[in-house]
Amino acid sequence: MKSPFSRWFGGGKQESEVESEVEVVSTATEEVVKIPIEKIVPNRFQPRTVFDDEKIEELSRTIHTHGVIQPIVLRPSSEAEGMYEIIAGERRYRAMKKLEWKEVPAIVRTLNDKETASIALIENLQREELTAIEEALAYQQLLELHSLTQEALAQRLGKGQSTVANKIRLLKLPQFVQDAILQREISERHARALISIKDEQLQMQLIAAVKEYDWNVRQLEDQIQQILHPQEEEPEEKPKPKRAQRKAISKDVRIALNTIKQSLSMVTKSGIDVKTEEEDNEDYYQITVRIPKRK
Repeated sequence: MKSPFSRWFGGGKQESEVESEVEVVSTATEEVVKIPIEKIVPNRFQPRTVFDDEKIEELSRTIHTHGVIQPIVLRPSSEAEGMYEIIAGERRYRAMKKLEWKEVPAIVRTLNDKETASIALIENLQREELTAIEEALAYQQLLELHSLTQEALAQRLGKGQSTVANKIRLLKLPQFVQDAILQREISERHARALISIKDEQLQMQLIAAVKEYDWNVRQLEDQIQQILHPQEEEPEEKPKPKRAQRKAISKDVRIALNTIKQSLSMVTKSGIDVKTEEEDNEDYYQITVRIPKRK
């Protein structure tokens, strides 16, 4: 019986080589053996970079109560004699390690780096717990491992080409934006909105605002539009003396003003009748806020 991986990577001369390699997974022995846990090391090709400690704790309690339903899959390490590298089941390994097990049930297979990486990547892609960045990195590695186009990869994974392309596009964002996604501080849609901002300092300020004020994607997009098109955000006002000589407002000042206005708007929506006065001076911008005391 062929491995399901051949469905994704089979076909064509280049892909047929991958198919024959992956079939090793199905023909390898399925004998379950006990392996000392100190002789096991994580998968070098593991796409998951952030493990939820709470969920690992929950899994460890389940294993403690019911045992391991499915053994982890290992291969002999190519870097250290007598050691084993995880192919699949790192969450189970971490849970058993938390339980301080001395030995773990495992299936040992002989696979090369390419096969190991493919299995680890695809196994994780079939789950919904990966962040958008982890998913994008997995796509990128599969493209490189099997010399596939984005269209071919999408077909083999049963996804739309635009889905694959949009995920990989996130890898062009600065590392601190990617880290914010990895830590689930912002969503994938928040990150996509930030692509139109080229100033990294400004991106950092916007991320801070999203976290502090819990902006949804629409609020972030509105702020970005105000930054990119400032003339659209300024209401019509009566002409002021020497207005033509007013200094241009920098992006940093503009985002500070927008953040203040957004905060005042939120306070007003809470039912407090806030009064504000704005004054544009030559060297500074002044906002006076009056909050009535409730009787």
